[in-house]
Amino acid sequence: MGNRGMEDLIPLVNKLQDAFSSIGQACNLDLPQIAVVGGQSAGKSSVLENFVGRDFLPRGSGIVTRRPLVLQLINASAEWAEFLHCKGKKFTDFDEVRQEIEGETDRVTGANKGISPVPINLRVYSPNVLNLTLIDLPGITKVPVGDQPVDIEQQIRDMIMQFITRESCLILAVTPANTDLANSDALKLAKDVDPQGLRTIGVITKLDLMDEGTDARDVLENKLLPLRRGYIGVVNRSQKDIDGKKDIKAALDAERKFFLSHPAYRHMAEKMGTPRLQKVLNQQLTNHIRDTLPAFRSKLQSQLLALDKEAEEYRGYRPDDPSRKTKQLLQMVQQFSVDFEKRIEGSGDQVDTVELSGGAKINRIFHERFPFELVKMECDEKEMRREISYAIKNIHGIRTGLFTPDMAFEAIVKKQIIKLKEPCVKCVDMVIQELINTVRQCSNKLECFPRLREETERIVTSHIRDRESRAKDQVLLLIDIQLSYINTNHEDFIGFANAQQRSSQTNKSQSSAGNQVIRKGWLTINNISIMKGGAKEYWFVLTAESLSWFKDDEEKEKKYMLPLDNLKVRDVEKSFMSSKHIFCIFNTESRNVYKDNRTLELACDSQDDVDSWKSSLLRAGVYPEKTTTVESETTTSTDNFSMDPQLERKVETIRNLVDSYMAIVNKCIRDLMPKTIMHLMINNVKDFINAELLAQLYSAGDQNALMDESQEQAQRRDEVLRTHQALKEALAIIGDISTSTVTVPLPPPVDTSWVGGTTGGRRSPPPSPTAPRRMSSGQRPAPRGAPPPPNRPGPLGPFNNSADSPQAPSRPNRAPPSIPSRRPPPSPTRQVPP
Repeated sequence: MGNRGMEDLIPLVNKLQDAFSSIGQACNLDLPQIAVVGGQSAGKSSVLENFVGRDFLPRGSGIVTRRPLVLQLINASAEWAEFLHCKGKKFTDFDEVRQEIEGETDRVTGANKGISPVPINLRVYSPNVLNLTLIDLPGITKVPVGDQPVDIEQQIRDMIMQFITRESCLILAVTPANTDLANSDALKLAKDVDPQGLRTIGVITKLDLMDEGTDARDVLENKLLPLRRGYIGVVNRSQKDIDGKKDIKAALDAERKFFLSHPAYRHMAEKMGTPRLQKVLNQQLTNHIRDTLPAFRSKLQSQLLALDKEAEEYRGYRPDDPSRKTKQLLQMVQQFSVDFEKRIEGSGDQVDTVELSGGAKINRIFHERFPFELVKMECDEKEMRREISYAIKNIHGIRTGLFTPDMAFEAIVKKQIIKLKEPCVKCVDMVIQELINTVRQCSNKLECFPRLREETERIVTSHIRDRESRAKDQVLLLIDIQLSYINTNHEDFIGFANAQQRSSQTNKSQSSAGNQVIRKGWLTINNISIMKGGAKEYWFVLTAESLSWFKDDEEKEKKYMLPLDNLKVRDVEKSFMSSKHIFCIFNTESRNVYKDNRTLELACDSQDDVDSWKSSLLRAGVYPEKTTTVESETTTSTDNFSMDPQLERKVETIRNLVDSYMAIVNKCIRDLMPKTIMHLMINNVKDFINAELLAQLYSAGDQNALMDESQEQAQRRDEVLRTHQALKEALAIIGDISTSTVTVPLPPPVDTSWVGGTTGGRRSPPPSPTAPRRMSSGQRPAPRGAPPPPNRPGPLGPFNNSADSPQAPSRPNRAPPSIPSRRPPPSPTRQVPP
């Protein structure tokens, strides 16, 4: 199509807007456009109607614009309008356009003043317009009416922010002249998102409604309250003119006459008015499109590349083709098998960085949770000694034994071995649950075919449950095997001869462990009082002898070191308001653990972290608290018996023998449990998925029904194809444009610190809302060439604009007018303060 020039850029963006609005993605792409922002009754709608030359916007009390209106103005030989939601229907009567806007607004928001961020797209063709794309946003209001929520002001601000925060959006800030400009909501919002003023254009309306003797000359010349792109003044029709059906063409003629005849504006009449505003907006939007086009092209290209592969798969897709369904069934089952094996065995691709899952979590169960559960089953030392003494006495009966009985040792050992059944079965249950979770995670890729996913989960889960019973039987068989024969000839068993030396050897081995670091990590101390700062997070270091915490992980500033002697750990119930999982450390001798606290409450983000820390504390010798029943406590308190020295030696001997033999049993069980579960459960399930899953699916029923895709998948396929096509069309449209045309440069920066009440830099004093100043009708301006007043820049000061800004030639500075003024004019001889 060749170099069509920059004048075609705005129609280009209109095409892009239509291309993406048709697929519901208009709000996700930063297309260059102009957002019209202003307070309620600021005159925004009248400005837009003057652009079009027709009455077509709703009017009335309350918020008139209740949905954003994307207005595309296109210069054409004929005049008509069309809506994107009524594509193909031409509206030549603009009363029907207004009715359609009202009807479409009510359809989404209701008829009682509700609002919605969903835009209405209207395109107007007319010989009386310049190419422009504007968005009319709801006016900022303070008080809700009708069905509007109490936070209506915040909702409207949020809606406006959705548009004006985009770097590709120019902001048309509309402010009426008969209000205080320094308090303009439109300018305040613009300053919040565009502090440098690169995208803000000021529009002053209702100049004809200012008090007699006042004017906005200094504002329109960009000397008072300056903006980088300057201000343009317009005069709209009054409510009386609108009610009287005054023609907009006549209103534009009256506007022209107003600027030519007004003594304060006649010298800048060529830079004021609605036609001038249209021309400036057209030029600045064209320049803005040119500046943002390269980045926009890059964004489109990256989105196109991201969709290329998926669109290629969907292209030529025939949902009802039987051969395609068979092929896809094979591919899906194969992919499910590969994903399951990768999650169990681990892989370098698709690594979950949020939490442990699959094989990693099962490994944690084997080597952290299961050993911890084993230790929890160990009985209390005092209870153990009491049981041993009862066993010895009951075996001797009425006689006083001279030797330590073997039967007492065997009875105590068997009782301890039977206790291992519960943690072993619990370990199987935890692995089963993780396998089922892994199956569900792998079946997520089958969500396109709900029936296939449902059948796959059912078949594999049923097989896992079938293997569960076999695995538990085998695990219980391992315990029964240990009970069947107590092997006192095991090479690791200390025997009776060495039983007395066991205690000293244990102490020696513990001291040889030294200060070996077992674990490091972040924990929150939860029971610090609010007066002392409340809960705080510290870096904890656990060694074989102590638990220390530091200010941070550099370990330079140590806060405290807690010896592990006589410490135990117990769970703490999670509080209602807290998201943390808590456990606590306490001293068995009822001493303070940390400063004035009897317990040290430590909090983690998840239960898995709590279990992991408790396992680490277990390795350091900090055991969990034993939960004793009331009955056992009562028995212990009533049976306070004294042991004679001979019985005490026998109890100590059997205690050491039980410890030695149970260490052998625990070591064996901890080794065999993972192997048994791997063989009977995990490897078997993998083999089943590889070899039998497909056959089970074929025997489950109609394969064609299994491969019926979901409605969501069909919509996703259509959306991907339409988006891909729209992106290609957009890039083709942009490729036809040459952006080498020279444009007018952006005006130089000005001081806009007056917006929002900030300070700094040279500034013109804004009018005071409480004591406004104005120029009287008889006051004369300062003679030409006189120096500017203090704190006021001269004609060549930093507030001067380039040719692109609507500013008159250099002229003497005048006293700043107030907008509006309510006080009587001062005497002509009164001096205006600087």
